[in-house]
Amino acid sequence: MTMGKKRKRIIGNIIWSKKGYPKDTEESGLGQANIYHALIIIFLEFFAWGLLTSPIISVLNDTFPKHTFLFNGLIQGVKGLLSFLSAPLIGALSDVWGRKPFLLLTVGFTCAPIPLMRLSPWWYFAMLSISGVFAVTFSVVFAYVADVTTEEERSSAYGLVSATFAASLVTSPAIGAFLQDAYSENVVIWLAASIAVLDVLFIMVAVPESLPEKLRPASWGSQISWEKADPFGALKKVGQDLLILLLCVTVFLSYMPEAGEYSSIFVYLRLMMDFSKEEVASYIAVVGVLSVLAQTLILALLMKYIGHKQTIMFGLVFEIIQLTCFGFASQHWIIWVAGTMAAMSSIAYPSISSFVSAHASADQQGVAQGVVTGIRGLCNGLGPALFGFIFYLFHVDLNEKEALKPIANQQDNMSHHSVHSAIQSVVPGPPFAFGAVLVIMALLVAAFIPDNPHSGTTKKQKAALVSFELQEEAAGGKKHEIEPLMSDTDVEL
Repeated sequence: MTMGKKRKRIIGNIIWSKKGYPKDTEESGLGQANIYHALIIIFLEFFAWGLLTSPIISVLNDTFPKHTFLFNGLIQGVKGLLSFLSAPLIGALSDVWGRKPFLLLTVGFTCAPIPLMRLSPWWYFAMLSISGVFAVTFSVVFAYVADVTTEEERSSAYGLVSATFAASLVTSPAIGAFLQDAYSENVVIWLAASIAVLDVLFIMVAVPESLPEKLRPASWGSQISWEKADPFGALKKVGQDLLILLLCVTVFLSYMPEAGEYSSIFVYLRLMMDFSKEEVASYIAVVGVLSVLAQTLILALLMKYIGHKQTIMFGLVFEIIQLTCFGFASQHWIIWVAGTMAAMSSIAYPSISSFVSAHASADQQGVAQGVVTGIRGLCNGLGPALFGFIFYLFHVDLNEKEALKPIANQQDNMSHHSVHSAIQSVVPGPPFAFGAVLVIMALLVAAFIPDNPHSGTTKKQKAALVSFELQEEAAGGKKHEIEPLMSDTDVEL
């Protein structure tokens, strides 16, 4: 009972209290910077894209009638590569110029392709690819959250952000499918575009800046070193920091199959597992609700009692079970078990983000989150391409126009593809089974992550922090500590 009350108080403090707010940020929105602002941004952005779950499948099939998911993988690959290159740079720039301008930029570019879906499908896919340059909202949002929460609150805060992402997908695919059947695709697309515009307006009008002035350069004219601006320079830094390197390898091996799964699971359920549209929408809703519970209540309990590292490994174990179920599933009940495992595995990424945030200094939050988000961006490109290629390799046709006879086609062609058909009879979803192998490798890498997020801080990094503090003292005329959180005294003053 005491634990429940404490948990409720922690969440309440994160969202509603003024604890952890930077006092020296500029007034540019409604009230002071709060995680509440970040949650609304994430919810509106991904609710808009969730509405488009069904229309996207239709547009893909109409535009690329042959080898639909190979082309989808290529488009997502270009987008992911651009995100990989730009995320560290955007994170570094947000550490200098503040979070709000880059929240506006990333949300605007992420949602820009939506209205083009109906105006011109070819322009839509072109814009979708190019938007990867700025489609790294999570990088800036996690840095924003780090600015307004204490280190003790941060894992729960990141869990809330990830839970909000899951919550945005609880009802939006079902609403989109209903509106598409009742009216038309155009209604769904323009509704999604309107929500995206609302998100941009919310950032412009209501979202305050979160980065304290004392952590920014003296003026906007201050130059940013090429070392910070160069994304490969940021990756070079990762190689010098063993802890961040281990975390990034873990993210790469675990998120690549997850990204491939996200790109194909909805149509896989419909075309290969004979789920109806309503069943797919219900499935997404149930998994979304379970993910919200996992990323709030369960994540907080695990972080409290077993720590960062064990929580990460806990999530990876459930991801292995989930992908194995999808890979070998031949009945619906196995798919539902896999969905439950998927909800539990969703705690892995917020745990990693919290670990990275605790390891990074206050003035490097954007860079640190940008590197990890960049790895995710690369996975968002490689994952769909990998899954599409493996589906193609094993002659699994995920074209919606063949929806009525995918299994029959495979049986008719057994004489031509006997080896592939024999394998598929045992492993209906080969990419998911391969993904499980990758996550097993991620689990082995995660075993070498230290228990304490601060244990990877080197003497050189500490010396750099001291030098930064001395420079700030000389420039500002008074000394302050560079910490990843604001103390109660700072807030009360």
